[in-house]
Amino acid sequence: MIAIIDYGVGNLFSVEKAIIASGGRAVVTSDAKEIKSADKLVLPGVGAFGDCMKNLVNTGLVDIIKEEISNKKPMLGICVGLQLLFEESEESPGVAGLSVLKGRVKKIDSKGLKLPHIGWNSLNIADVKSDIDIFKDLGENSYVYFVHSFYAEASESIISATTEYGEEITAAVAKENIVATQFHPEKSGDVGLKILKNFVEF
Repeated sequence: MIAIIDYGVGNLFSVEKAIIASGGRAVVTSDAKEIKSADKLVLPGVGAFGDCMKNLVNTGLVDIIKEEISNKKPMLGICVGLQLLFEESEESPGVAGLSVLKGRVKKIDSKGLKLPHIGWNSLNIADVKSDIDIFKDLGENSYVYFVHSFYAEASESIISATTEYGEEITAAVAKENIVATQFHPEKSGDVGLKILKNFVEF
């Protein structure tokens, strides 16, 4: 069972529907017992970093999430869910993230392109080793769907995919049992379903 962590933000039921379509079993939950008993976790997120982190803190689940990650439970972060895994964000100065990954979130230097970065863009997949390969059997330059103005600047070698939007920006990260995407796999058609299927079948 995959627990999709409900802390009041994100396209929770779209994610649940996409995981089920990918062959997985999922539950949307804020219950600590369900999260602890799940085989895998998904941390979604939509909106501002500070608001998302505040909501997550208010659920009382922060320590449980960090403990489960530390215990090597597979975790998939999506969009702001990726950003929350890092230490801090330019979007919300003074707000600490979960700090399970090293680095900070910064605003895209879009070189005059519109922000937020909305729509389909291609992935440049990197050769980063981790426990979970969500890009297994995925074609080069696969297109996925983005909605964001900020991206993670990692201070360790964990960037598993990038894309271009004014500058090279982080599209996904991977480290041991953690994988996370800045894009929305649940909105990314067949490519997104394949990515979720790889997570489900790990």
